[in-house]
Amino acid sequence: MDKVENLLPMAIFARVAETLSVTEAARSLGVSKSSVSRAIAQLEEATGGPLLKRTTRKIEITGLGAEYARYCTRIVETLAESEAFIREYYRPPEGTMTLLAPVTFGTQHVVPVLSRFLKNNLHARIDLDLSDKEVDIRESHYDLVIEVLQGTPAHEHARYLCAISWGLYTTPDYLRHIKPIVVPKDLPCHDYILFRGVARTVSLPFRKEKQKFALSVESRFRSNNSITLMNMALSGCGIAYLPAYAARAFVESGQLVRLLPGWTMDEHKIWLLAKEKQTLTESIRRFSEDLQQHIAAAEGRENQ
Repeated sequence: MDKVENLLPMAIFARVAETLSVTEAARSLGVSKSSVSRAIAQLEEATGGPLLKRTTRKIEITGLGAEYARYCTRIVETLAESEAFIREYYRPPEGTMTLLAPVTFGTQHVVPVLSRFLKNNLHARIDLDLSDKEVDIRESHYDLVIEVLQGTPAHEHARYLCAISWGLYTTPDYLRHIKPIVVPKDLPCHDYILFRGVARTVSLPFRKEKQKFALSVESRFRSNNSITLMNMALSGCGIAYLPAYAARAFVESGQLVRLLPGWTMDEHKIWLLAKEKQTLTESIRRFSEDLQQHIAAAEGRENQ
């Protein structure tokens, strides 16, 4: 049978099966009773059997009709979902979106995207919390949380954004007052500025070709705030272990120097977590897409 020609009759039959009344089905659909009867007859011819058992007082669904009605109802529900999707897709973002992001990553990547987002969506509002604290999004008030992990988050609604590598950085002035650092074994006797939090450091990992080991160092200063770590590094207080994206501008300006650039260290992943599927509003969907495009463009510029 031609499936396309039977889509409308299937929707009509789904309503008849729901109401058990040709009259009520016709009224609710805004069609004539004869149109309903023709639709049922068309389906009975296509399926090769009776879908309804008619008596003088009521309508009963046959065994074939009951099974077939399940498929018809599923088609109607899918159509309703597709119409809702189209309405939501073209509806401009509105309402308040609450977002938690790490301080440095949020400042460098999230804020520029939010700025453009607000300019393009006049009815949207943003409540941004820049903090390196750890939260469980399911127990929090946030709609979105940007999380830094070495693995994959144990959360159903997560989007991978990018990977970030870490390295050791210090000022040129600090380097002038110490012995040259040529290999990792030259590191332990120095003062370190380390992160305390999601990306906390217990020891420093090093990888180069087939070599792989971890080196224990003493931290003179720890903080769970990446801006604080950066400021301490710039003040010349020691060697800071920082994400490369956070230190990049200071390296380019000559304020910081990357130590042992030939060695690979930690790599963390950035994830965008949404609270629940039903909270994925148009604002959240559009912001998520904008952020992914921004990060992809930024990574493309860095790799040029």
